[in-house]
Amino acid sequence: RRRHTRSLCDWSSDVCSSDLNQFPADGLKPLWSVPVAGGYSGPAVAGNRVYVTDMVTQADAKVDNFGRKKFQGTERVHCIDNSNGKILWTHEYPVTYGISYPAGPRCTPLVDGDRLYTLGAEGDLFCFEAATGKVIWSKALKTVYNTESPLWGYAAHPLIDGENLITLAGGEGSQTVALNKKTGQEVWRFGTAKETGYSPPTIIEAGGVRQLILVNPEAVNSVNPVDGKPYWSIIYTADNGSIIMSPVRTGNYLFIGGYSNRNLLIELDPSQPAAKEVWRNQAKKGMSPVNVQPFVIDDIVYGCDQSGELMAFKIATGERLWETSAPISQRPQGSGTAFIVRNKDRFFLFNESGELVIAKITPKGYEEIARTKIINPTNNAFGRDVVWCAPAFANGSIYVRNDEKLIRVPLK
Repeated sequence: RRRHTRSLCDWSSDVCSSDLNQFPADGLKPLWSVPVAGGYSGPAVAGNRVYVTDMVTQADAKVDNFGRKKFQGTERVHCIDNSNGKILWTHEYPVTYGISYPAGPRCTPLVDGDRLYTLGAEGDLFCFEAATGKVIWSKALKTVYNTESPLWGYAAHPLIDGENLITLAGGEGSQTVALNKKTGQEVWRFGTAKETGYSPPTIIEAGGVRQLILVNPEAVNSVNPVDGKPYWSIIYTADNGSIIMSPVRTGNYLFIGGYSNRNLLIELDPSQPAAKEVWRNQAKKGMSPVNVQPFVIDDIVYGCDQSGELMAFKIATGERLWETSAPISQRPQGSGTAFIVRNKDRFFLFNESGELVIAKITPKGYEEIARTKIINPTNNAFGRDVVWCAPAFANGSIYVRNDEKLIRVPLK
């Protein structure tokens, strides 16, 4: 639930000193390991620092259900030395969880210059001095905007745009808000929806202007990112409020997909900020992503469907070219998860079993090159063990966490 200043499939080519096509027979060894508690949020690597969030509680937080059982806990933000794994500072604050899958925070920390921004599962938004952990400002979104947390918690990553931080908030007239990133003061607010949703704010350029695309469980909206004034809106109905992915765009096409085989292709007007529907909710067309952000290469969309199958389809028609469950399992697993990152002509996939997979992914299909286990799944979903935490790739390494530890594993 990812999410972005860089595309999920854009991984710097200097990560590997040579084309890595196999793993050592005895597996990959961590450079360091640091204890952490529960959470789905990925690590953020910036300079010589690694930032990660977690949640500590005495309650059973590994609950596989759709309920809202309440319990007390403590969310934490950690700053870690990239070279040795030493914790440099920690900020913690009390929370009351009342969400489904309540293991911990969802959103990866966001670094912007000397500032660090974090968003907790219950809407606690913080701006820190990245070096020291000093709180510059904070905002309890549920309190300020008189709303409740989404069923699966606040999971849409905020977006920095110039002097603003744009985030989903919820509530009447404030489904999305822009805050001054230096002070936390509100700049503008937009929209109302019965459910907040989970799709991160996304900015594109189309029709001669910059457009902020905001997807909620009732509509796809385009607004001016400077003042929040609307450009266009197309109705979209998301089952269970589950619209999670950021829209993907190629040329004049914009694709959105959500739970229960919901999908929508929009055609953008190249001459003005306007759009029209091309097709929606077509059986066996497109995909319905859940945990994994899809991506586009040469007009082909690749990603993991809610069925747990990796697939490819032509964005203009929705025609599926192929599908396979091989990266995750020998058979499809509902909400099967494998986070996908491109490196040159290959892809690195980190799957829910804690395995790192090297593969080639093309319009012709999926070809596995190598696979190794790097961390154990410590949570559960749908009766199976999972680790649903997106990794980071930097400094010739993969950084990944479960509900017990964060590790840095060299790949050079």
